[in-house]
Amino acid sequence: MMLATLLLAAAAQDATLSANNYAVDEVMPAHLPAVLWSDEFDGARLDKAKWSLDTSRNKEGWYNKELQYYAADRPENLRLENGRLVIELRKDPQLIRKQPDWGKQKYSSAKIVTRGKAAFKFGFFEASAKLPCTRGSWPAFWMMPQGSAPWPDGGEIDILEHVGSQPNVVHANLHTGLFNHTKGTGRGAQKAVPTACSAFHRYQLSWTPDVITIGIDDRAFLRVRNDQPGVRGAWPFDTPFYLILNLAMGGDWAGAKGLDDEALPQRFEVDYVRVYEMAPPTTAGKE
Repeated sequence: MMLATLLLAAAAQDATLSANNYAVDEVMPAHLPAVLWSDEFDGARLDKAKWSLDTSRNKEGWYNKELQYYAADRPENLRLENGRLVIELRKDPQLIRKQPDWGKQKYSSAKIVTRGKAAFKFGFFEASAKLPCTRGSWPAFWMMPQGSAPWPDGGEIDILEHVGSQPNVVHANLHTGLFNHTKGTGRGAQKAVPTACSAFHRYQLSWTPDVITIGIDDRAFLRVRNDQPGVRGAWPFDTPFYLILNLAMGGDWAGAKGLDDEALPQRFEVDYVRVYEMAPPTTAGKE
């Protein structure tokens, strides 16, 4: 208990892109057993019918002053291994500088998205993952709107973020036009998970028209209701969103306490990603 308290206090003090103003401690809402969409990562290579590799901003650089180059089809950075997805963060500038879209980055990694292949409006989402914890690393499981709305007007759902400046503290955040970190109005929560980097945990999102709940291992730690004025500025979460998995390096938040190059390479391992149908409201959220 004392460890959790200290970790959360440190997270609240250091966070720049996160908040802890919508924290709860409840059972996650229920979902139905049938799987609507999934990737169990049990093939020989990434299923390109489900995922694309996002390399779109390598040349100009990625957001939040991040330092990574996202590789395309490079097994050193992304592969399936023992029934798991492995996204590996490396420091290898001498190798990636040969790529035509290289933007002078020193670090390589990977980012995959279901954009244009699978998008979802409401449901229960779950990824089983083990995280890297080295200073500077930034693994994430999150969602963005399928359309062309500019950020943050279209919304953003961050189911899992873990930054190396705050080891073993997991973050969840929502961003909208009216509620986001650039305005100081971000809606989020944090949870101490002392085994986040040594064991697999289930990172979960329950998304209905009226409430978004995010949790770990069936225990919710964030709840945001659709109860604020501002129409879509407050709640754009009524259109399809696509899934994202990535491992970034550095930036204002993750790199706040420096980068540990000696600890590289580091892995973000994902056992599966699943999407379920929500259970009827009468059975959701019961203890």
